[in-house]
Amino acid sequence: MSLTSEQKKTVLASFLGWTLDAFDFFLLTFLLTDIAAEFHTDVPAVSKALFLTLATRFIGAFLFGMLADRYGRKPLLMLNIVSYSVIGALAAFSPNLGIFLALRALFGIAMGGEWGLGSSLAMESIPPSARGMVSGILQCGYPAGYLLAAVVYGLLYGQKIGDFTFGWRAIFLLSFVPALIVLFIRSHVPESPAFVSGRAQARPGLLVTLQKHWGIALYAVVLMMFFNFFSHGTQDLYPTFLKKQHGFDPHTVSWITIVANIGAIVGGLAFGALSEKIGRINAITLACVIALPAIPLWAYTTTPFMLALGAFIMQVAVQGAWGVIPVHLNELSPGSVRATLPGFIYQAGNLAASYGGPYQAGIAEAPGGSYGYALALFAGVVAICIIVVIRFSPEKRGEVMTVIDREVSPV
Repeated sequence: MSLTSEQKKTVLASFLGWTLDAFDFFLLTFLLTDIAAEFHTDVPAVSKALFLTLATRFIGAFLFGMLADRYGRKPLLMLNIVSYSVIGALAAFSPNLGIFLALRALFGIAMGGEWGLGSSLAMESIPPSARGMVSGILQCGYPAGYLLAAVVYGLLYGQKIGDFTFGWRAIFLLSFVPALIVLFIRSHVPESPAFVSGRAQARPGLLVTLQKHWGIALYAVVLMMFFNFFSHGTQDLYPTFLKKQHGFDPHTVSWITIVANIGAIVGGLAFGALSEKIGRINAITLACVIALPAIPLWAYTTTPFMLALGAFIMQVAVQGAWGVIPVHLNELSPGSVRATLPGFIYQAGNLAASYGGPYQAGIAEAPGGSYGYALALFAGVVAICIIVVIRFSPEKRGEVMTVIDREVSPV
């Protein structure tokens, strides 16, 4: 993969934006039980924060994406990162569960814009032959953020410095860190060449484009619903599963989650690159097939080593499939709304899947239920659904990207 210095900096900025976005989101998954204890409630009630964050992300994807299609990818990406950093950190000061949930809903709006802005900026700035690998790199930002959250939780949670103890509130204050990326973006990252070249040309808006391409947009939302069930259904409650069902301490929960996310990074890179050779659809299918035999090891073994091995394989599969999504959605999207449409489709799918966390927690804590069963049920059903649905997708590998492409020919 041969990229210029500017292209490498653009990819790095997009990767870091998504990494630290995910870091802010996944901090919550390690702290559900602690927040529930402080606010005198249960895990399903606090897990509504996961639902609200996912449910409101499509608003941010629409607002930030629409502005980026008008004013540029770079300035809106900077604004987006500052927004989610500040709102994420404010959760540390929540006086009660209601305020906490409200702040996580606002965090979802800010979080929702980043993926579409970062992926469009990167995909429009690199040669077509590099897209598969860069797609995998970008999507690896998500498990990298989860891994970083696991490291921070394992190293800092419960640690004492004098009379100060790193509890859940102190951990949330670390959400301020991503705002520092803005300084790098402002100084080193150029605007998307495709946006600059098409700035003066008249382009149809999102609603006009959706009317013209409603079939592929609707299909893609359904696909992303299953994809979001796949990722959040295998990740968000896994630390709680390890703590509540197995009674593991924070250190053990942390290292198992780290191993899982190393697998996720391996999968994203491998399948992103593989998609350049066997196609986007075949790469996604293969990744989902791998998930199925990993389920017993991942959800039903009992030792830390075997659970870590299962988690590694499962996340190779889950994020392997996801590693193809940034390039696949950008190739399917008309250029005039590329900062809006892929992110909006992604987050609309998130909205459709947003109640998965509370629903899983309800299954797990119902009489006769367990977290292992709830995780296994989601992973197995959704993997099969993706295998079926992805076979109906158009294959647009290597599509030329400008801000005026495919406006005269339907996707």
